[in-house]
Amino acid sequence: MTPAAISLDVFSDPVCPWCYIGKAFLDRALESRPTHPFRVEWHPFQLNPEMPSQGADRAEWLEAKFGDRYKAAEIAARLQAAADDAGVQMDIGRARRMPNTLDAHRLIHWAGLEGAQNKVVDALFRAYFRDGLDIGDKAVLTAVADDCGMDGIAIGRLLDTDADGDDIAARDADARSKGVTAVPTFLVDRQFVLAGAQPVATWQQIIDEILEQLETQ
Repeated sequence: MTPAAISLDVFSDPVCPWCYIGKAFLDRALESRPTHPFRVEWHPFQLNPEMPSQGADRAEWLEAKFGDRYKAAEIAARLQAAADDAGVQMDIGRARRMPNTLDAHRLIHWAGLEGAQNKVVDALFRAYFRDGLDIGDKAVLTAVADDCGMDGIAIGRLLDTDADGDDIAARDADARSKGVTAVPTFLVDRQFVLAGAQPVATWQQIIDEILEQLETQ
């Protein structure tokens, strides 16, 4: 078994705060285990697939989703506290738009072809949750691509087309048909499913057990 031989498939949406927190936990575990065997790949799952292409006013959308603005504010406060406890930079109330994330997922897909997927996923989380940017906006996405070493001009041209949109939608639908109902969801070695933002210690234990098994093979 060679290094980076175990697949770790992550189903995520860049507007999911628990995905952001879960990625931070995973990254810390991987950094603490530099010989980890994981080959990480990010997969699309839209939390709000019916969102209009232009997105929606975030405050109005959250109020409609949770019934009233007080309930939305309560949930936001809990999320902010969880992010603070996790040491994740998040300003949960800064974003003014709730975007449709199809184009963001297309960018993540293209980043995977260039070996920049992890960088782009990080950048999208930061853009939305830290900086409050509209990651459904083409200018924001091309800037993210540029900052991550991709060709922003080429990405902008692709975003002007429907390229890979059907593929992203099909992959999202396939994940749902196979039992993914929420994100983040992690699939280890195409066999073992972990749902939710797993603590650093859990990932460290999983990595240690896999490495031990590999050593005996």
